[in-house]
Amino acid sequence: MKENLYRFNSDFQTESGIVISGLELFYCTSGEYVRGKSRVVWVCHALTASADCESWWPDLIGAGKASGSANEFVICVNIPSSCYGSTGPMSVNPKTGEKYYSEFPMFTVRDIVNGLIELRKRLGIDTIDLLIGGSMGGYQCVEWAIMEPQVAKNLVLVATGARESAWGIAIHTAQRLAIETDPSFGEKRDDAGSKGLKTARAIGMLTYRSYEAFVASQSDQDDRIDDFKVSSYIHYQGEKLVNRFNAYSYWLLTKTMDSHNVGRGRAGVESALKSITARTLCIGISTDFLCPVNEQKFLAANIPGATYMEIDSPFGHDGFLVEGKIIGETILNWERNR
Repeated sequence: MKENLYRFNSDFQTESGIVISGLELFYCTSGEYVRGKSRVVWVCHALTASADCESWWPDLIGAGKASGSANEFVICVNIPSSCYGSTGPMSVNPKTGEKYYSEFPMFTVRDIVNGLIELRKRLGIDTIDLLIGGSMGGYQCVEWAIMEPQVAKNLVLVATGARESAWGIAIHTAQRLAIETDPSFGEKRDDAGSKGLKTARAIGMLTYRSYEAFVASQSDQDDRIDDFKVSSYIHYQGEKLVNRFNAYSYWLLTKTMDSHNVGRGRAGVESALKSITARTLCIGISTDFLCPVNEQKFLAANIPGATYMEIDSPFGHDGFLVEGKIIGETILNWERNR
């Protein structure tokens, strides 16, 4: 995918009232956008993903995969607070000349979507043929479909919900507590909080996969009493994230997820969802422990004309990534059966 960078000419104000000068959005594109001719597929990414959506959704995103169209223009934007190109804690604060680190403000999901809308307008994109996202990416998509009801023609929401649940907020709080126990968290250095981040990832892994998936892939076949296979797996996943992500970004982005509530200031969640005009497909993963299928069923029940489909997968919440091929086939069938 082609790498791009958009810098805001004016100050960006967050919902909390904090102003960011020189906000930058890093984004990746595939194909050429020709106004009035291209089929625009806009992908919104999840918590620790990047703008290179073809790298983490290879079975779903690519030439014709999501829509069966050869003239696709695919775009994915790295969200603010992340550490993959857009402005975040590792960026230099133009007011101080030093990196933000812990001084970077929290962005709400609505703040993020306001940034995406600004970029859409600057790129001259009037309509989005397919707006799609899973997990936190789905938070952005459903918020966007409410903020600009006439822009997205088709909306696909995977393993996501209309607002962050008490369960999700509890998990994120535990993860932030883990990061905060690292004595280096708060220091002005890139690797601050890395040990805490490893623990936070371990907590997350318990919610990303299912009981069945852990037992099937991580059970020991001998009579050992220590050094279990699954323990090594959890350590490995923690180290893997530490090597590619940042504790300040993780801490902030879990706060961003907690802020998700499409009903805020809109007379409630049900009322907000009823304003969506896009043709909508809600996809649930049968074993999703983090964002269970009742949340996608709720979306489908309250978005006018929405369709609910469920994918039987042992991979829990991670099914929205692992089952990319099946999700793609589900979308294609839905689009063909208009």
